[in-house]
Amino acid sequence: MKKYLYGLIFLNLFISCSSSSPEGKGGGTPLPTSPTVPTVPLTDTEAMDQVQKDAIKYFWEYAETNSKLARERYLTEDPSFEASIITTGGSGFGLMTLIVGVERGFVPRVEAVSRLTTAMTFLENAERFHGAWPHWINGTTGKVIPFGTKDNGGDIVETSFLCQGLLTVREYFKNGNTAEKALAAKADNLWKGVEWDWYTKGENAMYWHWSPNYGWEMNFKLEGYNECLITYIMGAASPTHPIPATAYHQAWARNGAIKNGSSQYGIPVVFNYNGATGNVGPLFWAQYSYLGIDPRGLTDAYANYWTVAQNHSKIINQYCIANPKQWTGYSDKCWGLTASYTRNPDGTTGYTAHQPLNDTGVITPTAALSSFPFTPVESMKFLHYLYDEKKSTLVGIAGPYDAFSPHYNWVTPRYLAIDQGTIVPMIENHRTGLIWKLFMQAPEVKVGLKTLGFSSTQYGF
Repeated sequence: MKKYLYGLIFLNLFISCSSSSPEGKGGGTPLPTSPTVPTVPLTDTEAMDQVQKDAIKYFWEYAETNSKLARERYLTEDPSFEASIITTGGSGFGLMTLIVGVERGFVPRVEAVSRLTTAMTFLENAERFHGAWPHWINGTTGKVIPFGTKDNGGDIVETSFLCQGLLTVREYFKNGNTAEKALAAKADNLWKGVEWDWYTKGENAMYWHWSPNYGWEMNFKLEGYNECLITYIMGAASPTHPIPATAYHQAWARNGAIKNGSSQYGIPVVFNYNGATGNVGPLFWAQYSYLGIDPRGLTDAYANYWTVAQNHSKIINQYCIANPKQWTGYSDKCWGLTASYTRNPDGTTGYTAHQPLNDTGVITPTAALSSFPFTPVESMKFLHYLYDEKKSTLVGIAGPYDAFSPHYNWVTPRYLAIDQGTIVPMIENHRTGLIWKLFMQAPEVKVGLKTLGFSSTQYGF
């Protein structure tokens, strides 16, 4: 796999899987529950309500206890495992998830404001590196937990995922009561403190990592196409430390070489996907940046971004239906490839970025569920497969388990914040466009997009 997986492959996830499910909660009001086995198939609305309620639990009932931010992972067979490790990007996804919970009445608004305020206060005091937070933070001390030997400083990509959530929090609560306005102000100050321009290294490019001990030694330039589009957009949007537009065009877009004219299953690929020449990458590339960025009618010199994201989702769906490796269970209702836990050849649990060029026979629920805006019919089939047919084995204490394989009759009873965290916002974007509307209404976002040469028929610029 190419360097785009750096932020994933050092995860220490290679330990055996078990099926026990002990309780272990991070505080907060329990969410409504449903019978373990539905007596009748759910309606589409009931199914979407239920999976949103369930996935919210990861960030509500199973949050890190001190900071109220998102734990990197939760193992139902060992709830105390790495309980103090906070993930920066997953916490950003969690902020957007909780806003949906408040809006739908799934979590109490007053308690949510209190918990989000605690989270903002923690982030104010947490260790930062030229404004950027590290990939992992100790939930007790606020200090960096190294993600790798040289990855012990700022992570501008994870920071951009967090700031996507911070801006959404600000926009949702900015006109509320006194406590809500104070929360919005905290979120605003946090995002404005990021030195995006520092992470250009003085070049027309952005770089993923900076360490106080190792400087720029990791030298990971952000080049398209992968999950990092949001990083360039946030950098251009910053009112305090903006990046130059030339960084986007020269590095991310590779001076136009980002474009691809090939197709899969008769569907245009549109972009060159890092590590997947002539094909598409894992589906989180069509999701992380589009939790907040609304791709409807969004274009620049290189693409129509609705087409980019929708085609990516449709290609993965068609690949799973075609099932060239003949895995048992792949079908039009059981599909979805993205980065997640996986089954190692020896039967233990590992981690990889599933995609057509790296297909291990493992389906990851977040892949199809977080594609709802782009493949609503196909995603709904998968949702009903989970909740009407397989709930007793594939859905646990905080929603769908992270990964399963019908071919090997395998499921991991575990959760990852970055996977659970895209489900609720993306389903809500399909249902009401809530997170898209909140994020896109931020004046800085419009400035950033226009600076990079984007236009939007959806938002009139």
